[in-house]
This record gives sequence, structure tokens and C-alpha cells, in this order.
Amino acid sequence: MPGFSTRAIKAASRAPETPQAPVNVPIYASSTFEVADAAELGDLLDFARPGHSYSRYSNPTHAALESAMADLEGGEAALATASGMAAIHGVALSLLRSGDELLIPTAVYGGVIGLARSVLERSGITTRAVDTTDVAAVTAAIGPRTRLLWLETISNPTTALADIVALSDIVHAQNILLAVDNTFASPALATPLALGADLVVHSTTKYIGGHSDLIGGAIVGSAERVAAARTIVINAGGNASPWEAFLALRGLKTLALRMERHSSNAVAVAEALEGAPGVAAVHYPSLASHPQHELSRRVLRDGMAGGMMAVELNGGRAHGERFLERVRIAVHATSLGSVETLVSHPASSSHRQLTDADLAAAGLTPGTIRVSIGIEDADDLITDLAAAADPG
Repeated sequence: MPGFSTRAIKAASRAPETPQAPVNVPIYASSTFEVADAAELGDLLDFARPGHSYSRYSNPTHAALESAMADLEGGEAALATASGMAAIHGVALSLLRSGDELLIPTAVYGGVIGLARSVLERSGITTRAVDTTDVAAVTAAIGPRTRLLWLETISNPTTALADIVALSDIVHAQNILLAVDNTFASPALATPLALGADLVVHSTTKYIGGHSDLIGGAIVGSAERVAAARTIVINAGGNASPWEAFLALRGLKTLALRMERHSSNAVAVAEALEGAPGVAAVHYPSLASHPQHELSRRVLRDGMAGGMMAVELNGGRAHGERFLERVRIAVHATSLGSVETLVSHPASSSHRQLTDADLAAAGLTPGTIRVSIGIEDADDLITDLAAAADPG
């Protein structure tokens, strides 16, 4: 009989067999998987046969999340990544080469600007910002080296919307690809692939997870383009954790319900704050005052616009910082898309690398507050946020 250590390792490595399917996808907390021979391992590493060999390449829990994301976004395939930034990095480097140009919105997540300056520039990839709410401006900005247009379904943090259908027609006519960050909307509110996007990315940390307890990302699109991004992600070590993938799957089950509550709460808060003491403007797509209000009704499902809004305070940077100190129900924290209401000051957090002139070009002021409306009681949120904004 083998010794105790041998028997202990073998016994503890046997997966239980059950004829009943689990209601939840199990967490496959295994870095590696047994194979029959060298040929099988080679095929698995090359994705030439179904199965798994090493969790940096693939894992059953990852695969379940990828299947779900592809289904909900209407894509052929998907890839789970370690973060939203890992997803953006994988898309950018799989589509762009030295000498290529990337067009991004003037109002864009600060992490995209950071990636462009710290990684893409070193690779010889140039980045140019353009007002993507202006179709004519995007058309004029396209140059001979432009290879990719980057959009956000709802921009971070100004909540501007781009006409994805019109822009996809323009760039595709010139053999330029279109990638869309759908984090702010989630597939519950929008499916950019159906509107003409070639790839969609998510920070699953946000609305997909929904509970401020995971870091993850996803890429969705054609099998060919997702496979190209997977090669970048594998070699850069940007693979997801099985635990994070499990939490994202859990979040997907309640995504539709949460987005309904986020949206209804946000409408109530936006209407209450518009014109309130200390508030210069509220930027939220469901408001009639929003510049792309009519477009939002075509891009976003059932008139819902999610929980993200930008509240422009009229007292500048000092007013914005004081607002964060005065909230009692909302939580001053980075991130977004969770069940609790989160507030942040872009000028000192997500967009801290920008000068005041850069902020203005992106449609922000030093007093802009980003608000991620949660699913608390709307009346409590209105009272809290209005009191924090009041300069009196």
C-alpha cells in the first residue's frame, strides 16, 4: 500500500462524482489539469481540442463565464480577463501594431489614457482624442494610419453617448475596426455588437459583478478576434481568477433586476438634483436636458440608462472635495456599478493625470462629481446627495 503522504494527496485530489448537476457553476480552483499524453497537452495548449491544461490558458469556471458573456452580448466567443484594463490591453495589442493610430473619445475612462501613455506609445502606437459625439469630427479625424476607433456606450464619466451605428458604418467603409466599452450600460441595457461594433469589452468588476467584491474583465466578439486577444492576454498573464469568474457568474443572475433599480433610482436622483442648490448641471442620459437624450432612447434598452451620472458643482474643486466629505449614505470610493451608491471626484482620482485644460477638453470641470447610483431607497439618496451638494 502507498504511504500516507501519497494516499493523502491522491485522496484529496479526487473530484466527487454526482449524477445531479450543480445549480451554481463550481469554482475550479486548480492551476493545472491532468492529461493523457504529450499530444493531448499540445492540442490543449493550442486550443485544438476542447478541455483545459493550465488555468492561465483556460479553466472550466472561466469557460462558463465566457459562454454566458458571449450569449448575453450576442458574440461568437468571449474571454474572461483579470480586469477591465487587461481586457482593453488585450484588445489594443491584438489589433494594433507599431505605426498604427487609435482614436479615442475626448471623454474617456482615465485608464485608457494611462494605457496609451505608458504602454501603447512605447510600442509605437499613437493615440488621438476626438469628440465621438460628433460624427463629422470623427470622420475628419480619420487618417491613413487609423486602425481602431474606441468608444464607450456611455462615456466615463460625462455620460456622453456616441452614435455607434453611424460610426461603425463610417469606419468599416475604411477598413477600420470598432471596439466598444460597454461597462456603463452592461448587456442588460445595450448590445454594441448588434449595433456594428467588432469587439466589446467590460470591466466585470462593475455592473456584471455588482457587489464591489471582484476584479475582472471580459472581451466579446467574433471567435477569430477573441482568439487573437486571448494570445495577448495569455502571454501578458492577464488571465482571470476562477474565484472572480464565479462571482461574476453570480452577479449575472441578478443583473437585469439590479439595472432596473439602478436606472429608476438614478432618474429620481437626477431629476431632484437638477437645479438644486450648489448644482450647476446634472449629466444623465434619461434627462431631457442631456445632449444625447434622443440617441440614448435608440441605443439603450427600454429607456433605461443605468446608474451612472455626472453632477457638476458650481463651487469648483473645493466644492467637489467638500461634497465627498459630507455624504452619509453614499460611499466615497473609486469604482462603480455596485449595489451601494459610490461617489468620486474624477479630477483627483480616475482623471488625476489630466490638467484643468485637459479636463475641460474632456467635458469635465474640477468640480464634477461622478455618482454611481446604487439600489438603496431613492428618497434617502436624494436627501443625502442634495445635502452634500448644498453650499449653505
